Amino acid sequence: MINYRNFFKLALLVAVLVTSYLVFSKPNYPQTFQHMDKVGHLGSFFGLAFLAHYAFKPKWYYLFGVLAGYAMLIEIVQSRLPYRSASIGDVIADLAGIVLFYLLNFSFVQYKKLKAKSSHPK
Repeated sequence: MINYRNFFKLALLVAVLVTSYLVFSKPNYPQTFQHMDKVGHLGSFFGLAFLAHYAFKPKWYYLFGVLAGYAMLIEIVQSRLPYRSASIGDVIADLAGIVLFYLLNFSFVQYKKLKAKSSHPK
């Protein structure tokens, strides 16, 4: 039986594998707009933060630390690949994706609390 946490764990595993494949393989896709790579990094790490949050419900600083470590590891490995290059801008975009997830998640939780509070009659 698969519950929602197991679903998110499986989705996170798939997302990490796909992300790793994309960032370590030789790029063979066109950059259709300027800074498409940065948007991809931001979106990928937003998604990884979302999936990890709902898979494990860790403290925000643990998840931020693990994903920041993964972001830095990606760039270290890319610096060693002849067809890739490392970029501090990519790490910043990765971290921005994580922060964006937590800002939106915090806002959503606060909205739900306010809505629940206002729906209870006094």
